[in-house]
Amino acid sequence: MRLPLELTPLRFLGAIARARLGLTVSACVLGVLALLPGAVLPLAIGDAVEAVGRGASLAGPIGLIVALGIAQAVFVAASMFTTHGMWIHGAATTQRTVAQHTARLGASLRAQAATGDVMAISSSDIARIGNGLESVGRVVGAAIGFLVVGVALVTISPMLGAIALVGIPLAVLSIGKLVKPFQRRKAAQREQLTEVNALAADIVSGLRILRGIGGERRYSSRFRQASQRVRLAGNEVARAESWLAGAEVLMPGLVTVAITWLGARLAISGTITVGELVSFYAASAFLAWPVATATESMHAFVSALVSAKKVCHVLELRPLLDEPDSPVALPEGPLELFDPATGLTVVAGKLTVINAGPRAEALAERLAHFPRTDSASEHQVLVSGVPADRVALAELRSRVVYAHNQDLWFSGTLRDQFVPPERAEAALWAADAADIIDGLPDGLDELIGERGREVSGGQRQRLSLARALALDADTLLLDEPTSAVDTHTEARITERIAALRRGKTTVVFSESPLWTSVADEVITC
Repeated sequence: MRLPLELTPLRFLGAIARARLGLTVSACVLGVLALLPGAVLPLAIGDAVEAVGRGASLAGPIGLIVALGIAQAVFVAASMFTTHGMWIHGAATTQRTVAQHTARLGASLRAQAATGDVMAISSSDIARIGNGLESVGRVVGAAIGFLVVGVALVTISPMLGAIALVGIPLAVLSIGKLVKPFQRRKAAQREQLTEVNALAADIVSGLRILRGIGGERRYSSRFRQASQRVRLAGNEVARAESWLAGAEVLMPGLVTVAITWLGARLAISGTITVGELVSFYAASAFLAWPVATATESMHAFVSALVSAKKVCHVLELRPLLDEPDSPVALPEGPLELFDPATGLTVVAGKLTVINAGPRAEALAERLAHFPRTDSASEHQVLVSGVPADRVALAELRSRVVYAHNQDLWFSGTLRDQFVPPERAEAALWAADAADIIDGLPDGLDELIGERGREVSGGQRQRLSLARALALDADTLLLDEPTSAVDTHTEARITERIAALRRGKTTVVFSESPLWTSVADEVITC
């Protein structure tokens, strides 16, 4: 889907509708065809009443009524099929667009957006956008049906037709006055929902730590308070929605009463026939349906706009690191890293252990050209003499890999986590993690949940280390890779990695003497 250059909620929804123009047009056409038989039906009923008064045969009017009923059933079924397709298209396209964009943002996402914002899009906003797209065909059908009935009524009685054509739109406009408060309250509820989603994500990710320090009760209290705020915001939305629902019945009802009363007076005076009066009454009752459709669609569209605004906020985010205009290719083989800010040089093809204390993570991110530190850095790290910002990000990320000891795991089989899979065995051996795989019922085909909660912290750290080693990167930066394992395991890991990575550039940020003992160079800064 091509997004407009200046992204707004309305343009975003329009881009989704245009992405499958055939489906959108079909939904509109079938929406019209589904409502037209109902619009013509009051006139057919009036003709049947007239036929009774004249003593004429009812075969023709009844046949027409039956045909209209069959046509309406067929077209309504087809319309429901296309409108549901519009819902699926709107929801799926939004989710896919946001997922692709967040993947492009990479590490830039966390610094610019809250977890709750992205979670709320997938959990609720895509459904609201789907509802907004779903209503397009019904709105078009309601508008055409209204015009058909209005024109037919004008031909029978200009006065009653004018009342219908003017009164119903005025009723819809009066209902529209209630939309702005509803939109405001809906947006407030959306903000509260984002907050509670973010809080829930924080609680789940830190549940073990919370239990360890006895913080469950405090966070549970915070979550209950946030949930109550969402409930109260939902009550405000429901209050505004109830006013909309009441106005939806009241306003067209008043128009129907007026038309029926005036029609009865005209029938008594002989201006219109009884059949025409029946047609007017049935038509005015039918006109309540387009009004109900308009208000329902207005509700869905307002909710879709609120959700689309949040989606646009995420889609407007840009990577903190820009792709170079003229990328410079890196030389083949192991790479050298030089940090002008500290004067530190990592020699190509060596295992270098850096003891940087609390500055280790910031230094590692700078050497790996990650956005949080590089965005504020005046001097770019040189990768084998090439400034990091002159290298294409795809090449840099494949050649210089930064593995943090708290890197996340995605749900799926363990085998899928290792790229390429054929290097998994050697990587697991070097990370001393083969025993973990042997202890699982399905081995490498074992399903592991998000963040790898099925295994202990030490096991997860070894598996994460193996995953990084399997990449066989020319330059590998490891941040405290053995902080959660015992001394004997750490000794085996240090020796095996030194052997596996011989001839490649490996940087280990650690204060452990076991790493120092196998290092080619040790730097303290």
